[in-house]
Amino acid sequence: MGSYVNEHLIKDEQVVYETTYHWIIFLELASIFTLFIRPLILKSSDEFVVTNKRIIIKTGFISRDTIELNLNKVESIEVEQSVFGRMLGFGTLKVNGTGVTGQAFHKIDNPLEFRRRLQEQYDQYTQNRGTLN
Repeated sequence: MGSYVNEHLIKDEQVVYETTYHWIIFLELASIFTLFIRPLILKSSDEFVVTNKRIIIKTGFISRDTIELNLNKVESIEVEQSVFGRMLGFGTLKVNGTGVTGQAFHKIDNPLEFRRRLQEQYDQYTQNRGTLN
């Protein structure tokens, strides 16, 4: 688990699923021109996490952009995969939520699993919330 997520977990929050960029980013032209430093930095610095309370997406190495959405604020997670992406297990995640307008993250490893884990956590959240009322 990445350092940003470790430092920003709230009380009783646990990481359920974490992913990063797919290895395909090492085959991009920008990766070759930077002697593979760019994909190494991306893979080690960017975090895509589902917890039992929210999703956390942190991008950036020197400057930082974060999206932290409580489960009840996530409106949808879209997954786009080309045929090549489906065969190799990568795709684009689009996060839509209250206050967040369609952020897209490309070449994410196993995006369908990310979406499935998020849906499972949302279901558990709504079931637990129903028992508290």
